[in-house]
Amino acid sequence: MLTAPPAGTAPRRVLTVAGSDSGGGAGIQADLRTFALLGVHGCVAVTAVTVQNSVGVSDVQEIAPPIVAAQIDSVTSDIGVQAVKTGMLASAPIIHAVAAAFDAAGIGGDGLPLVVDPVCASMHGDALLAADARSTLVEVLFPRATLVTPNLDEVRLLTGIDVVDEVTQQAAARELHRLGARWALIKGGHLRTSDRSPDLLYDGKQFHRFDGPRMDTPHDHGAGDTLAAAAAAALAHGHSLPEAVAFAKEWVTRALAAAYPLGAGHGPVSPLWRVR
Repeated sequence: MLTAPPAGTAPRRVLTVAGSDSGGGAGIQADLRTFALLGVHGCVAVTAVTVQNSVGVSDVQEIAPPIVAAQIDSVTSDIGVQAVKTGMLASAPIIHAVAAAFDAAGIGGDGLPLVVDPVCASMHGDALLAADARSTLVEVLFPRATLVTPNLDEVRLLTGIDVVDEVTQQAAARELHRLGARWALIKGGHLRTSDRSPDLLYDGKQFHRFDGPRMDTPHDHGAGDTLAAAAAAALAHGHSLPEAVAFAKEWVTRALAAAYPLGAGHGPVSPLWRVR
């Protein structure tokens, strides 16, 4: 388990570049919850403000791309970070601005670890990435990514592959790696082939499988954000990529087991189990 350093000592820092969820279940709110409980100081570059609750997203206000880039520069030039995670990026201009800021700060590629959660839509199906920005996300950000963590709906949108079994899961992993990601994680939480949840990690040479129990809960809002944030936190603590994914898999499984109802729709996964 990741832990905080002694009192008075600066902890590891992770920057999340993502949207705000007014309902508190996903986005930067989920990321910061996970970072704090894993002994990491979370920094933020907000890309968009969403108007949402447990039943859906009713409006989105994007942040101006220069302001998004300036947030990244402000944090990295002073506070410094050991890893970065992206979530909702909203539009092609924001993606380009983020990529330029990452290059200037030495993030991604051969630099600091970059976990890309390619958020395309909310769990309710509300668009969180402009349709014309999908190719930009792939062409601009994937080659900089240390790890990409799409869910199965995002895999289908980004690769055209409908993952229904182990064979298509492997095919999707190969395609994401071909598109530029150093490591591709194909999550199996929505793969309803058994009572297990098989995640598949691929680095272009070897597959790593992470198996866990499927949690029987309707409250899974923020699961993808939480897993990607946990992986970024583990990378910031110095773990290898397979170790970070194994840790994140266990973390989100326990967060799903502790999920709680909220409002009239889907409640959030809860890393708060750690403080009980």
